[in-house]
Amino acid sequence: MRVSSPGGQDIYIRLANSELDNIGKHGPSSKIKQAGIIVGSALLVMGILILGLILYLWKKKLCFKVGKKDCNHEGGNEDMELPVFDFMTIANATCNFSSKNKLGEGGFGPVYKGTLQEGQVVAVKRLSTNSGQGLNEFKNEILLIAKLQHRNLVKLLGYCIQENEKVLIYEYVPNKSLDSFIFDHTRSKLLDWQNRIDIIGGIARGLLYLHQDSRLRIIHRDLKASNILLDDSMNAKISDFGLARTFGGDQTDAETKRIVGTHGYMSPEYAGYGQFSIKSDVFSFGVLVLEIVSGKRNRGFCHLDDSLNLLGLAWRLWTEDRAMELIDESMSDMCTLSNQVLRCIHVGLLCVQQRPEDRPDMSFVVLMLSSEILLPKPRQPGLRSSKKIHSAVSLASIKRLMALLVLDCLRLTFNQPLLDS
Repeated sequence: MRVSSPGGQDIYIRLANSELDNIGKHGPSSKIKQAGIIVGSALLVMGILILGLILYLWKKKLCFKVGKKDCNHEGGNEDMELPVFDFMTIANATCNFSSKNKLGEGGFGPVYKGTLQEGQVVAVKRLSTNSGQGLNEFKNEILLIAKLQHRNLVKLLGYCIQENEKVLIYEYVPNKSLDSFIFDHTRSKLLDWQNRIDIIGGIARGLLYLHQDSRLRIIHRDLKASNILLDDSMNAKISDFGLARTFGGDQTDAETKRIVGTHGYMSPEYAGYGQFSIKSDVFSFGVLVLEIVSGKRNRGFCHLDDSLNLLGLAWRLWTEDRAMELIDESMSDMCTLSNQVLRCIHVGLLCVQQRPEDRPDMSFVVLMLSSEILLPKPRQPGLRSSKKIHSAVSLASIKRLMALLVLDCLRLTFNQPLLDS
């Protein structure tokens, strides 16, 4: 290194190359280089994080599309346009499915009252793992209800499929199900005859929409009192479409080897042979009408004097011109609409006739309930009581057993060697 000054002396200092390098590193260009390295590293880390976030969101969106696609009907590409809820959101809304929030037990699982974060009250149907309703029935219910819009059908708000959990979110119907009223001696008095007649009419209009007026021709296959919900104005709403089937084109009936539904509401041709059609729903509707009028369940009911079930009792009282004796005993003193009640009984008996072709369709049912037209004469109902069926089966079994015993005795007699005289 050399430093010169005017009038002075030159001084020479010898330094090692390593010392000269250290001096150069502390210069301005070195600081810029270090800053560039730091900024570049930060940008690289941020880029990796952003890329990871993009990949995460893309994967989540892909899973959402796949989950939504899985909920469509087999072979269908229809967009159901229904919100998909996260399971934790539903669990929080129902206080982790607390028993205090339980509204009842549906055909495939319990139903809970829930409150979403925005304050909306909903009904949450959680599919039980041992309910018997598989993923196909669950998809079926989502697909069908998503396409249906009618004031007498319960409205589906969304669903959740997450691991083993399958959940449906419905509109909340405050008065629960019809069976909690008509089969309860105390609460049945809350339904006056005008309420009951209006409920019957509402169910009829809902079924007519399913069978004829909706985009699809739908057979419910599980119409019963517990599947009829009542809103705050006691308007009837048909629910639970897990077993429903659709018909296309000119199809009017079908057969199945898997007979599902509720005994007491199933038509003879369906319970016995697996044949179902819109007339199967008509039969179930007729049973429901007689239950609403009488306050008695068809399933498990047996008249004290004989082995007649509810349908048989209604038929006998009708033929003996004593049909008003069928009405709910807790409401007998309050019946001021006897002509309309008798008309409901008449329509109910027309709907439960043995032959499907004898039963009216729902368009004619709605007409009969809403007008004063002359009604046709009903034929005998299609189901005998369970006691008679069991008696017939028992008698047949006894006869068969006796015949086998006789045959065994004859075989032993003729096969036995003759004794020497």
